[in-house]
Amino acid sequence: MTWDLTTRRLYLCTPLRDDLCAFVAACVEGGVDIVQLREKDADAASIEASGIALRRVCGDLGVPFILNDSLDLAVATGADGIHVGQDDLSVEACRSALGSDAIIGLSTHEQAEFDAGLLTSATYLSAGPVVATPTKPGRPGTGEAYVSYALHHSERPVFITGGVDADAVPALYHLGVRHFVVVRALTESSNPTASARAIIDAIARCESS
Repeated sequence: MTWDLTTRRLYLCTPLRDDLCAFVAACVEGGVDIVQLREKDADAASIEASGIALRRVCGDLGVPFILNDSLDLAVATGADGIHVGQDDLSVEACRSALGSDAIIGLSTHEQAEFDAGLLTSATYLSAGPVVATPTKPGRPGTGEAYVSYALHHSERPVFITGGVDADAVPALYHLGVRHFVVVRALTESSNPTASARAIIDAIARCESS
């Protein structure tokens, strides 16, 4: 299946959790329209089992499911694609293994990385974190200048990471951001449906103003 990411606005990146499938379904109900499973600490078998279940949920809800980092697990879970970082398997190796319809995302944190990413077959690029975030320990915020550069130099979707919540949306939207990656605003929320809807509503208000 070929996915069009140009109209997708809210990208959830989540680790494993006991209520993973119910949590993701609640986020999608609130407006999340792309989901990545990003788990750095669990064993491969646990990620695979949860990924297979989550892939089924995402498929039923009509949202693409992305697996972080591992090509083997992306294949094993039947993921719609993979997201890789600068030190992971190359975009072209992933493309060769997963095929032309797969979603392949690439993280970038500075202009040189972004420019190099534009020369690959990545479906989308991420830029950030625009501000420092606990989900990327030790990585400083890129600042608005880099985000603005990325947005103005790509015809492919650019998903912005770092501190995204409903309050952060207006300033980011003013920069040109149209695709938002969210982690803590949903994973730490007691009501992820309402939290996702608040972000979507903030985007909608920006679009109509």
